[in-house]
Amino acid sequence: MKHPFPRRFALALLCGLATPLAWSQAASPAWPTQTVRLVVGFPAGSSPDLTARALAEPLSKALGQNVIVENKVGAGGNIAADFVAKSTDGHTLGLMINGNMTIARILNPKVPYDPLKDLAPISLIGKAPLVLTVPVNAPGQSAAEWLSQTQKAGDKLSYASPGVGTVAHLGMELLKTKAGIAPVHVPYPGNPQIITAMLGGQVQLALLPPAMAAAQVRGGKLRAIGASSTGRSPVAAEVPSLSEIGVKDYQLEIWNAVAAPASMPAAVASKLSAMVSDIVRAPEMRARLFQQGWQVVGSSPEGLRNRIESDTKALGDIIRSQKIEVN
Repeated sequence: MKHPFPRRFALALLCGLATPLAWSQAASPAWPTQTVRLVVGFPAGSSPDLTARALAEPLSKALGQNVIVENKVGAGGNIAADFVAKSTDGHTLGLMINGNMTIARILNPKVPYDPLKDLAPISLIGKAPLVLTVPVNAPGQSAAEWLSQTQKAGDKLSYASPGVGTVAHLGMELLKTKAGIAPVHVPYPGNPQIITAMLGGQVQLALLPPAMAAAQVRGGKLRAIGASSTGRSPVAAEVPSLSEIGVKDYQLEIWNAVAAPASMPAAVASKLSAMVSDIVRAPEMRARLFQQGWQVVGSSPEGLRNRIESDTKALGDIIRSQKIEVN
């Protein structure tokens, strides 16, 4: 009678080979071996969505696999970030904004992922200031006059953001203290909905990405008051900085980036980072992203990690000083 151990051992070995650890395929030179998902935490037509869709086609060509954009909207982008952090298929990436990769846990300790531990930085795509935008019929003929009128209005006005804890929300709370204004916060799913609300008179001001603000300003529907930069930004050169209209010591940037689950092997992350950086720095893509309101960066994983750490401190300081909480 043959001893049964060798057969059982062989079956166990085969089962082990049939259930590899996450990203084991990604560790091989053949990665990717299937369609890659690029997850976005905001609605179609939002700034992160537009960037993801601009990136998807050239990234698909570079990888030799389909890249599909998938929107998972909610919680200021944290639902999508958590989905990416917990993905185990080896082929899920995220198009992130800075809030989701920095201060999510500072705002709410119950957030189910840790940005610094559960997400692997891939590449910083672009950066930009936000533009303080108001309806075209807002009071005051100039930005300075508008500021004076808004200071007098107190909490009778309201402002919109793409969600509690987003950079636009934190930036406006900081602006309230710097500019002496007191509008009430009204969160929306994304910037397209914010613009609709401003045009409909439901809210009176918002910090918008430059390209979205510019499209409405040029169409005569909204007014740009100032940009959240210390000087004129190349992506909003026609807009004065807020410091130019009397708001001192105020600077804020948004950025977007590609991230992966922390389980992605370093070699794959490095390869993917170089690929994404080359794509966004190419003249055609640089021009396309500039039209979307982004000053292209393109970075290594280490460069993005450094930015994450510095922004975590800066935005964390705003949260603590303004006592902002998310329940």
